[in-house]
Amino acid sequence: MRKVPPSIKDELLPIDEIKNNILTLYNLKNAAVFSIKFKDTEKQRAVYRIDVDNKSFCLKKVYYNEENLLYVYSAMEWCYRNKILVPKLLPTVDGNRYVKYKNMLFILTPWLDGDKCDFDNINHVLLSSKTLGKLHTTSKNFKPISGSAQRIGLENYNETIGKHFNQLLQSIGNAHKYDDRFSNLILDNVDDNLELAKISYEISSSIISDELSTSLCHGDYVNKNIIVHGSNVALIDFDKCKFDYSVKDISYFLRRLLKRDNTNWQTNLTINILDAYMEENELSPSDLKFILAYIAFPQKFWKLSRDYYKNIRKCNKNSFISLMEKNINKSKNQLEFVYDLSKALRKHYNIKI
Repeated sequence: MRKVPPSIKDELLPIDEIKNNILTLYNLKNAAVFSIKFKDTEKQRAVYRIDVDNKSFCLKKVYYNEENLLYVYSAMEWCYRNKILVPKLLPTVDGNRYVKYKNMLFILTPWLDGDKCDFDNINHVLLSSKTLGKLHTTSKNFKPISGSAQRIGLENYNETIGKHFNQLLQSIGNAHKYDDRFSNLILDNVDDNLELAKISYEISSSIISDELSTSLCHGDYVNKNIIVHGSNVALIDFDKCKFDYSVKDISYFLRRLLKRDNTNWQTNLTINILDAYMEENELSPSDLKFILAYIAFPQKFWKLSRDYYKNIRKCNKNSFISLMEKNINKSKNQLEFVYDLSKALRKHYNIKI
């Protein structure tokens, strides 16, 4: 059972206003409202747990417009009809799938019980990978309902890596120019990270776009959005979903898992996760190359160095130094992992890399 934090001061709307102007439209009376999350950024969002008559619901204020909400609704409904566990958007008393109040959009779903996917639990990880494969194989022909936004990815990944590689080279040039503590960290650790970027670019250049699997993608497939209850896996938070290359999801999932200390760049674990995924959705040679290129790129090293020099006059330099110091200790392990995984993919799946 997921823990519910104690009620905190609501920063979006007063609780009584939520009860009187939103929950009444769902015919929910005398409800207890708990503020679970509030994010007051450009993409403002809020999540509430609603308890009434021994039932629990999740009320969510979304940050996008009605066309994008229709797309998200389409994605969740498609999953629901294909027996993938997702929270179903509940209708208002007027039959609408959302409430519009003060130019804000709210949706209501049942509260899903279970535990957040534990990345240290191999059963959780493999179940999550297999479920992702099922999501992709059942949504290859996904079409959103009329009036939805067009959410389509399918960018050329080699071009993306090439752009990031060039930005990394520019950062290295800036490091020579500024010669401060952060810059010295970059220059002291540049070899392994440049090699990772080079490998990523070379592998991505051999990808055949027509061989890449396409489907509806979750867009944020990480443990906080995967709820495990026994042998069942439910998926939540489809805010970033789009039609894209299927391997974007599994690659993102793997990178978030493998960069952790407890699961740091483990080849056998990666192969087991890919095998679990392929129980539901086969991966082509280009799909596997995409995954390897994605995992190989030194994402944190590139992003920190790019952002540092982009904001060098106003950034918190000590914070950037601290983040970079935590990252550089893992670069050598990542490089060794990429070499090992390349060999494992050739042997296990008989592909040329």
